[in-house]
Amino acid sequence: MASRYWVVSLPVQNSASTLWSQLQDQISKHSFDTPLHRFNIPNLRVGTLDSLLSLSDDLAKSNNFMEGVSHKIRRQIEELERISGVEGGGLTVDGVPVDSYLTRFVWDEAKYPTVSPLKEIVDGIHGQVAKIEDDLKVRVSEYNNIRSQLNAINRKQTGSLAVRDLSNLVKPEDIVTSEHLTTLLAIVSKYSQKDWLSSYETLTSYVVPRSSKKLYEDNEYALYTVTLFNRVADNFRTSAREKGFQIRDFEYSPETHESRKQELDKLVQDQESLRGSLLQWCYTSYGEVFSSWMHFSAVRLFTESILRYGLPPSFLASVLAPSVKAEKKVRSILEGLSDSTNSAYWKTEDEAGAGVAGLAGDADAHPYVSFTINLI
Repeated sequence: MASRYWVVSLPVQNSASTLWSQLQDQISKHSFDTPLHRFNIPNLRVGTLDSLLSLSDDLAKSNNFMEGVSHKIRRQIEELERISGVEGGGLTVDGVPVDSYLTRFVWDEAKYPTVSPLKEIVDGIHGQVAKIEDDLKVRVSEYNNIRSQLNAINRKQTGSLAVRDLSNLVKPEDIVTSEHLTTLLAIVSKYSQKDWLSSYETLTSYVVPRSSKKLYEDNEYALYTVTLFNRVADNFRTSAREKGFQIRDFEYSPETHESRKQELDKLVQDQESLRGSLLQWCYTSYGEVFSSWMHFSAVRLFTESILRYGLPPSFLASVLAPSVKAEKKVRSILEGLSDSTNSAYWKTEDEAGAGVAGLAGDADAHPYVSFTINLI
């Protein structure tokens, strides 16, 4: 599938079918590997010249907005598929691959009645895409909030012993709690363990001899228990801190441990559920945005063609996907078929760098209407 398409219109002097045959013939002879398709635009309501000029002022800006929203959703789909390990099957509009939808475009009369004023159609399309963008922001925010909560919990469970949750490292049998005795948890630098083992019994009085046991060790610290009398616990904390040992506040509670586990399990399930629903929403919404964008492109091509070639509407609309190396040749073919008396004017202005822009703000100037649709 090509990632970039040209949507162009050529002025028809005699017959659209004759011009189409000439274009096909020229492309097949000089750029045979360039896909070429008719772009079927219905007979839209022209309105007044003032209304067309007013509409054309905002066409490029609106196009950039719709293109941006489609790319946002596509990037979100790619991220979700990567995280979920889902093999991307290609984006579609109601089951039709997006490139086929573009190259075989059919106007949806039920959704966008051609009797409606062009501005009304464009405003309706813009409003639909804007609503989808707002929905995307809300849904992504909700999903990211769950991810942030999970990441915070994971950091507590897998981070440094100085800050992580200790409940999954300490077993009930590691803790001695009675009327007179208590067990404290000490965080000792990995390289200070000998110092701890040789000094913890003397940091204060009434420490149970040989009561310290190592429960866990990471890259920086080791987790030790120490059992002592309740009444000297505060003194022990102070002395340990002066020696560079950290005493972590900890109270073992099976209920709290189970509650945290259930909370984590629920967050994991919520994340999976939100990710799946967000991915499905993105698939559907991408199709809706792309369909809206292509209808907008039809209105844009129609508007620019009327302003360029005049009334009554008489132009040939087509879609091409030339390779980079074939672009110059295809431009030459299109220019040759434009049959424009001011073709030299457009070419000269373009070469002179005067930047005679398309009527909706295109960067390139040609003696025919042309703009680019970037799928990626």
